[in-house]
Amino acid sequence: MIKQDFIMLIMNCVKYEKKALFQKRTWLKLIPPYLRYYHVIGDETMETTYRFDEEKCVLWVKTPDDYNSLPNKVITSYQAVNETFKFKYLFKTDDDQILVNPKFLDTTAKLLMAKQPKTHYGGYVVDVPKPYLSQYHKIHPELPKHLPIYQTKYCSGRFYFLSQEAITYLIGKRDYIVKEYLEDYAVGFYLHPIYKAQLFNIVTNNHFTDIELSDFPRLVNEGKI
Repeated sequence: MIKQDFIMLIMNCVKYEKKALFQKRTWLKLIPPYLRYYHVIGDETMETTYRFDEEKCVLWVKTPDDYNSLPNKVITSYQAVNETFKFKYLFKTDDDQILVNPKFLDTTAKLLMAKQPKTHYGGYVVDVPKPYLSQYHKIHPELPKHLPIYQTKYCSGRFYFLSQEAITYLIGKRDYIVKEYLEDYAVGFYLHPIYKAQLFNIVTNNHFTDIELSDFPRLVNEGKI
């Protein structure tokens, strides 16, 4: 196995390849040298479960590449990392994010290494005190209209981290996770409470902002993509 203490996975898809390219040309140039990253793309025609493209920093996984398959894509990418690397923490973010605080990733990594007792999971904590029906289908019409969210605490998908131990546990819950529709909720819901005992809250809005599709014509004109 390859020793790599910190790895970052960025959920991407073929349709939004330009978003990944923009990230590579901007803030990904500023991440700490010890942080290895991959954009994760699904391809259900693959013969193998996953494939790392080191030249392009892409992790291909054998899953559909659509929005509803994001939980499947996420847990498959976690399995790929767990089987390939000897790591301490995995960072997860999305292709529509811009890191506006370049020091954030390095500061977070150092905090995690120093924190006692160890924290296994963190990000912007969403507390669900009682069940409700998600209205997220109004933003993503491909989602089912009847989508119950049950009581739990989870970290927003904009950015969160998981320890190697937490990743291993979640892989054991793969059969449940792939049946979900919201990956960040699924991770928090199925993660054992022992890994949430030292839940680390991060105000991620202070560090990340969204890439809007409407910005792309301007970014093209400015030569950034």
